[in-house]
Amino acid sequence: MWPLVFALLQGASAASAQPARPAPPSRTITPYDILVAEYQREQGRPVLAAAMRADDPMIRVLAFRSAARSDAARFTAEAAAALDSAPLAVQREAMRVLGFAAPPFSLLSGGPLSRFRDAELRGLAYAAFGRTAPGDATAERALIDGLQDTSLVARRGVARGLEVWSRRTARSYKMSAAALPALRQAFLNTSDTEARRLLLPALTAMGLRDSAIVKAGLADRDEQVRRLAVILGATWVDDASPMVRWQALRVAGDCSRASALVGDSSQHVALLAIDLLGDKKCDAATIVPLTKSSVAWLPRAHAIVALAKVAPQDAEGPTRTLATSPTWQARAWAAQAARVLRDTATLGGLASDRDPNVAIAAITTPAQAYSALSRDHAGLLMRAGNVLRDSALRVPGVDRSDVLKQVVAAFDRITRTKSATWRDARMGLFNAAASGAESADYVPWMSSLLTDADTAIAGAAAKRLESLSPVRPLTLRYTPAPFPSEAALKALQGATAIIRMRGLGTIRIRLLPDDAPATVHTFVTLAERGDFNGRTLHRVVSSFVLQGGSPGADEYDPATTTFMRDEVGGSHRRGTFGISTRGRDTGDGQIFINLVDNVRLDNDYTVFAETLSGLDVIDRIQEGNVIESITIQRAASAAGGRGARR
Repeated sequence: MWPLVFALLQGASAASAQPARPAPPSRTITPYDILVAEYQREQGRPVLAAAMRADDPMIRVLAFRSAARSDAARFTAEAAAALDSAPLAVQREAMRVLGFAAPPFSLLSGGPLSRFRDAELRGLAYAAFGRTAPGDATAERALIDGLQDTSLVARRGVARGLEVWSRRTARSYKMSAAALPALRQAFLNTSDTEARRLLLPALTAMGLRDSAIVKAGLADRDEQVRRLAVILGATWVDDASPMVRWQALRVAGDCSRASALVGDSSQHVALLAIDLLGDKKCDAATIVPLTKSSVAWLPRAHAIVALAKVAPQDAEGPTRTLATSPTWQARAWAAQAARVLRDTATLGGLASDRDPNVAIAAITTPAQAYSALSRDHAGLLMRAGNVLRDSALRVPGVDRSDVLKQVVAAFDRITRTKSATWRDARMGLFNAAASGAESADYVPWMSSLLTDADTAIAGAAAKRLESLSPVRPLTLRYTPAPFPSEAALKALQGATAIIRMRGLGTIRIRLLPDDAPATVHTFVTLAERGDFNGRTLHRVVSSFVLQGGSPGADEYDPATTTFMRDEVGGSHRRGTFGISTRGRDTGDGQIFINLVDNVRLDNDYTVFAETLSGLDVIDRIQEGNVIESITIQRAASAAGGRGARR
């Protein structure tokens, strides 16, 4: 064995430590077979296990790569064995499996990791230490020792490991006194952008607010390093980069600074400045001019909410005017202001607004929620279900049994007409029904849900029925859409997409079918059908992500009829595109764009594309901006001469 290896799976189940069941001879396994096996999850484990023992090193590489992004914890035994004598490329992928699996590693007494000759392999090992059990002092020593590694590639792995480890352990483990000076010197001694981008969040999580580090970070040529230095130092700085200005205002803004930046050239900065005027109870005279009808709807909406916090009496008129705006997003902001003002009349009118997202923002009473049960919008039905659940189905003037019947009817209606990806709406309605379904009359209805196509619904029904008798859900595995054909995947090689944003410009992205084949295929299918055309970017979180593509312009209305499988091998760099989820394998076609490096999303969310041009367009996107169209451009060799398709 290597002189420095990991003791694996301490305390893990025997099943997870054992190699998977035998599969057909490895000579019959193709790269496409591996992708299918990855997509099949537990049913495909025998194929992946066999491929890991294949004679062809490339087949072994692909097998470990698939395991790392889908089911790493099940293959730690195979990965550990591969570190013994496999070709270097196989060892690297096996180490990624160990890193993704996050087993409780501990070092053996074989010496420092520098004894691994390959710097990339050492870097992967260091990064893996970051996912060890919180409070593991052995991992801390290994990472701190790694800061002295002679290879930049390996030290980047150390920085990645420290970023993950500090984030996971910050609240439960305090680093040793000797570790902090080593971290300080490691940052000051490197000018490498990638390492600095990783070390600064680690230092912030550890609470190491060192003035020399902050000063060096603020002087860095890279805007993301400067932004992270602002976070570490919680300090104000007037920077040429909008993302740095935004961050400085976020952590060190006051009324004076906010007032000066309401007209900033970056709308991200300007909107934050307006919000701070309200949050910090600044002078209303600064806010009032921004509430005038001549101001564009988005800054005006932010200003009205801010004014409602500072001078409620002055905000009443602007709020009611905003509630009549032809732009539904503006009316949703009016509902926010009305909540602050406790303006029940305005909220009552908006609760029945023609746009469901406005109604969501305005619903505050069980009666309003009850009235929304007839509408088919996932976010609205989820909101209605939650409000009715919290009220124990008590609606003034309506018999409780009638409320229950309508809740069940709404659940059954969308079960018949919608798909499993409407989980959030169905779960909201189910929970509302469960809160009032005390009669035995509803046992058959709940029992029928034990075979629901969605495992979450089947499991919830089983849990609710347990109060009557022992029962288990009969649906134990969700059936995804069929995996794309080999020809369909080959046609995606080299493909790009042109995203035209209405009134803003064009974004060109490279699709990554080698990293996320099923995801790219789904995105291309939706784009070529025109499904994204006319849809909005409904969620804007400055210095984090943009999200959109929902037919309901919210987080709950899905773009696909089946849940997507996670393919989590990529890194969430600035300008990469990912798939929004609410748990493992729950993607529904909604996309997000990383506005900054979001490495904390690595290993949890799929990356399926990266920006080639148009990052300036991405930086200008705000709530409500519309995707005009998406055109897929296939490589000539893969498309067979077909070229661009819309």
